Amino acid sequence: MDVIGRPADFTETDMQIYSCPACGGVLYFRNLNCSCGADLYFDPEQDAFLSSAKPCTNRAEISCNWVAEDEDGHCRSCRMTEVIPDTFRGDNLKLWSDAEFANRWVLTNLARWGWFTSSDMGARPRFHLLSEDTNAGHQPVIMGHADGLITINVIEADPAERAQRRQQMSERLRTIIAHFRHEIAHFLFIRLSERDGFVDRFRALFGDETADYGEALERHYENGAPDDFYLNYVTRYASSHPHEDWAETLAHVMHLTDILDSAAVTNTQTNGTPPIGYDAYQETNSEFLMGEALKLGMSLNHLNRSMGLQDIYPFVITPKVREKLIFAHTAIRQPPLKASGRQSRPIVAAG
Repeated sequence: MDVIGRPADFTETDMQIYSCPACGGVLYFRNLNCSCGADLYFDPEQDAFLSSAKPCTNRAEISCNWVAEDEDGHCRSCRMTEVIPDTFRGDNLKLWSDAEFANRWVLTNLARWGWFTSSDMGARPRFHLLSEDTNAGHQPVIMGHADGLITINVIEADPAERAQRRQQMSERLRTIIAHFRHEIAHFLFIRLSERDGFVDRFRALFGDETADYGEALERHYENGAPDDFYLNYVTRYASSHPHEDWAETLAHVMHLTDILDSAAVTNTQTNGTPPIGYDAYQETNSEFLMGEALKLGMSLNHLNRSMGLQDIYPFVITPKVREKLIFAHTAIRQPPLKASGRQSRPIVAAG
């Protein structure tokens, strides 16, 4: 089995390298301007920066650098957000900005598989980005997904708050990007369920997702995960219910794909892999991708340990878990179905 360590927190670091359309200089995903003076507008359809475009209406307020796509001036990502936190309270404006940045990165990754692009005629997720700091005082926010609506607690965009909750929850990976990946994975289950045969193959690996969700979570929080959970599940939480097993597994597919892709972009190799120019999002060999990403994760863990930092990827990947990862990667990398007109399968509220 592969034993891999503990993750780094979400930081201000950008995970992809781009070129300035004006001067050809190096750009990063967050850039609003180039050092040459050019204003920059990111087009998620082209996965590239433009030097001239209609900006997202949230550009000035939360530094959204994407191009506007709807008549109200919202970009592809911001138009999915239905509710934002009260920006006049405490650090809510910055927390909203950081949460939207994380969401834009996750959506950009998914677009490289064809999800939520202009050619994807299927449903989009909707987001409520809430803060516990409200005009009515402290209000707890429960993150989760319910039939297409994703609730994110933006307080966890604060590194100190997130670290405290990671310790309280005994979770080895708790980042704002991970939260978005997990909750979007719940939504993608609905979309993928429209494919013939998907649900049957899912149940053979993950179990019956129609089992009572509330009862399953109550048992999980009362009894915890089995001592040998790691033999069949990528995380403790994944053992609580098939829906959570799927969301955790698909989120880890996104983590591992992005690890390998980011290594290719920065020419970070182990024994020549990944080669220069490699595109992890075009990889069709799921076994190869998982194997190489896990080996790279181990190498990066040792580098972090040399500086006394947390490991990048702290998980035990057994044959059963690997099988689930390969299933999820095979499903997600296939282009989305065209609009079928069929009703999406309802899904219970999921955490």
